[in-house]
Amino acid sequence: MKVIKTKDLKKYYNAGTELEVRALDGVNLNIEQGEFTAIVGPSGSGKTTLLNIIGGLDSPTSGKVIINGQDITGLSENELIDFRLHHIGFVFQAYNLIPVLSAYENAEFIMLLQGRPEVERRERVTKLLTDVGLEKQLDKRPAQMSGGQQQRVAVARALASKPKFVLADEPTANLDSKSTAQLLDIMKKLNEEEGVTFIFSTHDQRVIDRAKRIITLDDGKIISDVEQELTKNEK
Repeated sequence: MKVIKTKDLKKYYNAGTELEVRALDGVNLNIEQGEFTAIVGPSGSGKTTLLNIIGGLDSPTSGKVIINGQDITGLSENELIDFRLHHIGFVFQAYNLIPVLSAYENAEFIMLLQGRPEVERRERVTKLLTDVGLEKQLDKRPAQMSGGQQQRVAVARALASKPKFVLADEPTANLDSKSTAQLLDIMKKLNEEEGVTFIFSTHDQRVIDRAKRIITLDDGKIISDVEQELTKNEK
């Protein structure tokens, strides 16, 4: 089942001028449910722009983004906010945790916005933070945690609302090898056990090696789209 479809997606900056930049230049893409996909390419190739437009954080110059059969490019800002709240999980390079909230409260935050009952919130958040190995860190604030721990809280937060898919923009950029391996193991497990679709924007070869599908962008265009066979250790 297709979760995401883009049709001739374009994003131009300074369109029609000598300084025109074609961040995306006619991207057609289909993402199926349960994929574990890496979008790769050099800096400036359009990776983050593509993720931001798929996630409704930015608008295309032209083209369409269709998620679960709905064209989100025609939604108002308030409609987009509501759509993101209920359908999309985000994991950012900078974590974007709320400093004054504990790990538990950060992971719970999206569910609070959704108006979920307290019993459901407690059960879901406790399970997720346990799944990511933070069952003893529930009351700690971001400043009291390592980068790897903060990123795991961010993953738990992204998954708390049971989104259709998770967009992860350079999620391992600030992590050491051990933390990266742990984080990828966690996301792979959630991908396989809960069927969560993960789409990464990354330069990190460690992420690329674990992805089942590699989409390469250059100058705003898809130049390669391949499935890769994973070794037993990578699966």
